[in-house]
Amino acid sequence: MAGRRRERAARQRSAPPTGHYRTIVNPFEPLRVLSNDEVAHIHDSAVRYLADEGIRVLFDEARDIYAAHGASVDDDMIVRLDPDVIASALASAPSSFELAAPNRDRSLAVGGRNLVLAPVGGPPFVTDLERGRRAGTIADQENFLRLAQHYDVIAVPAPSVEPDDLPLNTRHLRSGFATLTLTDKPPFLYARGRARVRDGFDMVKLRHGIESDDELAAAPRCWTNINTNSPRQIDVPMAMGIIDFARMGQANIMTPFTLAGAMAPVTLAGALVLQHMEMLAAVTLAQLVRPGAPVLYGAFTSNVDMKSGSPAFGTPEAMKGALASGQLARHVGLPWRSSGSSASNAVDAQAGHETMMNTYGAFLGGANWVMHAAGWQEGGLTASYEKFIVDIEMCQMLAEVCAPVRVDDDELALDAITEVGPGGHFFGVGHTLERFEHAFYAPVVFSRTNYEQWTDEGSRTADERATAVWQRVLADFEPPPIDDATHAALDEFVDRRTREGGAAPD
Repeated sequence: MAGRRRERAARQRSAPPTGHYRTIVNPFEPLRVLSNDEVAHIHDSAVRYLADEGIRVLFDEARDIYAAHGASVDDDMIVRLDPDVIASALASAPSSFELAAPNRDRSLAVGGRNLVLAPVGGPPFVTDLERGRRAGTIADQENFLRLAQHYDVIAVPAPSVEPDDLPLNTRHLRSGFATLTLTDKPPFLYARGRARVRDGFDMVKLRHGIESDDELAAAPRCWTNINTNSPRQIDVPMAMGIIDFARMGQANIMTPFTLAGAMAPVTLAGALVLQHMEMLAAVTLAQLVRPGAPVLYGAFTSNVDMKSGSPAFGTPEAMKGALASGQLARHVGLPWRSSGSSASNAVDAQAGHETMMNTYGAFLGGANWVMHAAGWQEGGLTASYEKFIVDIEMCQMLAEVCAPVRVDDDELALDAITEVGPGGHFFGVGHTLERFEHAFYAPVVFSRTNYEQWTDEGSRTADERATAVWQRVLADFEPPPIDDATHAALDEFVDRRTREGGAAPD
């Protein structure tokens, strides 16, 4: 009996076709938490503040670019921006663009109603139920890249965990090689210094089979995330990244890190106006370097716990901040990046609730790009294998919510309703039998079995079941096709640059 139950459960869990996960279009009108007048007031206040009080910019070249376009720069490196220059920059920034992948079928439309889901990026630690919490390694980063490649609902890879076992000067080379050979989706490059970014661009050119910088600059083929030093500062590597990615026409997500009560005012409106002014300053720099450079409005406004000072995520304030950020992004005509995240230390109810709150704030607010949608744990300090799988469940359900509802004679099923008659059931009718295998979303890790069957299968919780899922995906993984010459060229580049000493962060 137990064997038949497990066989039936396996059939029930068979995966439906997921090709539609590669292109997610949000069909819903965005929710609003602010009036149009309030949105305009925040924007106008941010513009005025940048003109009157300015923002500190630590990189000489960036200050020179601002000054060449009419900004005033004082001895404290404070840059004050002309409102007309900001308006011109926003007018030149594209409201949408295509991000080209090495595999054309993986290329993405960014903007409009399109939704891009990206996995966890950047934690120094990694965890799973069998090995516990530990420093991240290149092997872990490669595993998360495999997971990101496997699931179509994840549109781009990200640097899921910092490979602490590699030297800083060559870390970007090994990471870049892994990204470009284990995935065929648009790659992420860290903006951690000019030489490192240059290495990344050269590797992207090799993967795409192009030779010149002009060819690379003809289309966005990679992306980065810029974090301003909230409050009101752009540091040297971030300013370099803005300039270098803009010059090369590559996608740049401008993301202030405005945690209300710490790096931003304790009020939500104050955090939003600070976020907005820092984003405007970063976007303006990119557009002064190259009008039309692809940029995204990055929003990461949440709050801290006022008792401990620790970051808090999935809060009501974070959700309202996301909805408001979407309104501000649409007000200035830019694609919008938000986040899914959690402060929980385990894959528990808190983790699921917080990540869902954050992600739904992004989704309902009309986000175009959601970072950390799978695997983020412990406030961003840890990438979790199990949480990656549990979050994939949420991401795929979100994609299913976005799928259009068909309404035609077959779908209305009037003949089946007549066949069953009053008081009957639909289990055995032809209309059901023709569709039952893929009639509804089939979960990856969630269980819908009864208590007896769940007990027979070991009474495992969702995170325990997730362990088997990620292990199976990694065991069965096959890297995407890449021709031998391209693979060899990337390998040779990494070897040569490693022998030359690589590049330390700036």
